[in-house]
Amino acid sequence: MREGAQSSAETGTPAVRPAPAARRPGPAAVRGEHTHAETPLPRPRPRPRPLVQRSSVRGQVLDALRAALAAGELRPGEVYSAPALGERFGVSATPVREAMQRLAQEGAVEVVPNRGFRVVERGARELAELAEIRALLEAPVLLRLSRTVPAERWAELRPLAEATVRAASSGSRAGYAEADRAFHRAVLALAGNEQLVRIAEDLHRRAQWPPAGGPVPRGRADLIADAHQHTALLDALIAGDRDLVRALVGEHFATDGGADGLGGAV
Repeated sequence: MREGAQSSAETGTPAVRPAPAARRPGPAAVRGEHTHAETPLPRPRPRPRPLVQRSSVRGQVLDALRAALAAGELRPGEVYSAPALGERFGVSATPVREAMQRLAQEGAVEVVPNRGFRVVERGARELAELAEIRALLEAPVLLRLSRTVPAERWAELRPLAEATVRAASSGSRAGYAEADRAFHRAVLALAGNEQLVRIAEDLHRRAQWPPAGGPVPRGRADLIADAHQHTALLDALIAGDRDLVRALVGEHFATDGGADGLGGAV
């Protein structure tokens, strides 16, 4: 031991060891590669997809335009531009233009070059013809289903029938039109024919567009009466009263062909 130096045992303090020399990074670390002694960096999480896709926006705009047509907010004969409608719905003109093109295919509007889209003017005769086609298509199917579908299946449609009553009570023509289609769509779906459901719903939607220069739209009381016809028909189907079903179907499809803008109750 050197002179003047004291051991740890003599001083009672632990010996101080010199700090180890810093290790030089190896070739892998220099190249930016991970070594076994390193903690790998977490992988970046993928960005979440936006909740509203472009197709979803177009679908929402299409639903809004259909509701505006059924409610008479888009008047027959008037021309509407995509930018103006886009401002109304808080979206760009592109999804509006795409939705209006779809409505043009359905016959609700027609393209006016350099201006926009004109709502097609429909006369009472055209709506009566649509109602006649619906009767020829739906009434025989409904009567056939009344003989083959068990009561418990009809009972499952009770919420949809009651939904039409609530929609009618609200006084919203667009809301009632949507609930009306939902009820009929569910009834016809029991036939198991997807093409039938698609074609019938298209006819039903067309029959709900208000005619040009038609009568004053039916009021809340008339909508409620129509909705209760749905529940009456469902009650007869559940009870298996085919004579009453036949009478109700004939009465509903013998209406004025939708001059009220709703195409009749059934």
